[in-house]
Amino acid sequence: MSGSTYGPTGQMGKGRWGTLTPEERTQKVEEHAPLIHYIADRLASRLPSHISRDDLISSGVLGLIDAIDKFDESRGILFKTYAEFRIKGAMIDDLRNMDWVPRTVRRKSTELEKLWRRLEIDLGRPPTDEESAEAMGFSLVDYLRLLDEVYMVNMLDLEAFKLDAPGQSRESADLYNILSDDSALDAFTVLAQEEVRKILVKAIDELPEKEKMVVSLYYHDEMTMKEIAVIMGFTESRISQLHTKSVIRLRGAINSYFESQAQP
Repeated sequence: MSGSTYGPTGQMGKGRWGTLTPEERTQKVEEHAPLIHYIADRLASRLPSHISRDDLISSGVLGLIDAIDKFDESRGILFKTYAEFRIKGAMIDDLRNMDWVPRTVRRKSTELEKLWRRLEIDLGRPPTDEESAEAMGFSLVDYLRLLDEVYMVNMLDLEAFKLDAPGQSRESADLYNILSDDSALDAFTVLAQEEVRKILVKAIDELPEKEKMVVSLYYHDEMTMKEIAVIMGFTESRISQLHTKSVIRLRGAINSYFESQAQP
């Protein structure tokens, strides 16, 4: 890029970027504007049609500006990596603040999570769709319809996590370091978030194979439901159902961990 002061690692200058001049700051926003549009497009493809792409982009701009103001290259993280998480985080925060999912649907999602946790304990394995439907007193058709209904509750639950594919190692720039405030993390926070990451990795590894593949393709490879459906040979609706089940299971694993920590 003409006029860029980037070094070989894609970083600019030394230390913090909060001291950039207004002209340099504007230049950084313009240089990384395509990143905002890319993230907005990928996220919009997973959202209902009434969610405005322009609103996502507006949120992303604020996330990018925040990244520019707070970036510190001494932490050994590429700016593009840092900016991606700040931009996506800003979009997800705004989506959550919209509260566009009815409370009744959220309640059903919570009930499903509790049911599956109980069945997994009783069965010693994840329940099948048939077993879950029977436990709820539903027909299989009604049960699958319920999965479709609660899909929107769960689709953002793990968007903030850059999940690794099962079995792969994580780069040195861990997510909790990237997303943290610029103040140093205290030891308790680091330990707690590292534990959550371990819980997630373990829970992903224990998912049924089809759900594990959906999680890997959706979060690691950032494919859309439609793309995953083509690869796995299922309908897009079935992929959405598998995604819903996997996210509720993973959320249940995290909730179980925090509940166990809260016990005396």
